[in-house]
Amino acid sequence: MKELISYYYNFDILEIKENKYYYKFNYLNDTYYFVFFNRLESELKDIINLSQELKYKGIMVHDIIINRFNSYLTKVGDLNYLLLKINSLESTSVNFMDLVNSLDKLRLNQKTSNLYRNNWGELWSNKIDYFEYQIKEIGKDKKIIVDSFSYYVGLTENAISYVNKINKVIGKSEQDYITLSHRRLFFPNTNLNYLNPLSFIFDLEVRDIAEYLKSEFFQSKEDAYLDLKMFLQVKKLTPYSYHLLYARLLYPSYYFDLYDEVMNNNLEEEVMLKVIKEVDNYEKFLEFAYLEISKYTNLERIDWLIKKEL
Repeated sequence: MKELISYYYNFDILEIKENKYYYKFNYLNDTYYFVFFNRLESELKDIINLSQELKYKGIMVHDIIINRFNSYLTKVGDLNYLLLKINSLESTSVNFMDLVNSLDKLRLNQKTSNLYRNNWGELWSNKIDYFEYQIKEIGKDKKIIVDSFSYYVGLTENAISYVNKINKVIGKSEQDYITLSHRRLFFPNTNLNYLNPLSFIFDLEVRDIAEYLKSEFFQSKEDAYLDLKMFLQVKKLTPYSYHLLYARLLYPSYYFDLYDEVMNNNLEEEVMLKVIKEVDNYEKFLEFAYLEISKYTNLERIDWLIKKEL
């Protein structure tokens, strides 16, 4: 791989570090990542334009480097890769308040884009259909997945019904801002992921908040409770966005992310136990979220999840 990168980018690389997700090296005091391009090619132009707009706003997103053949994409076998130059200290933490404070600044002006992702009900439904087919065809020997899958499908179906109902009953308004978001945020969150243009999408501003809180819950429960409460105190949302925040907390992306890694043979199945064993605790978190959000809007109730006496 060192020779391939040197050929396509005219870099004289002394050492390259490799893992299953990327190749990393230093050149002329800069850090680079050579990564698999796991987006649609039709999205690349919008990603480039978005990166340029963010750089104009003073946000130092990672640069996508053109190769010697004037292409952003470099073929490795049958796969497309691209080269990222890191423009900030990659290990710098992006905490929850950084995330909250950035929401207003990252509202962008594009009216159309291949990067929009705010049709959650349809996306989640298609994903569940695919997962069910996948388990039927190749996943029957994965006992942990087979034994747990139906619960998380049920939780997803609740989230889908919730979103579809709110879209009909309330609907999105001009105050439900579409902003720069990420396909996934993790806790702890660092510049390496947060400023990675390959993670950028456009979505409702509550998407990143919910994904961060879910990831935080499985690492630091107390902080997840505190951050959710703090967010609701400092950020005024519309009734629609309050409901979509709750729907996003319902959707078990934390389970399906691990599911993908296991099915792609990147992780052992046992890693899923770390979220499965927290089912009861996460239901309590969802109950807490319901009570807190209900202080700000008349939140739709999910009867099986919320104690009858509340």
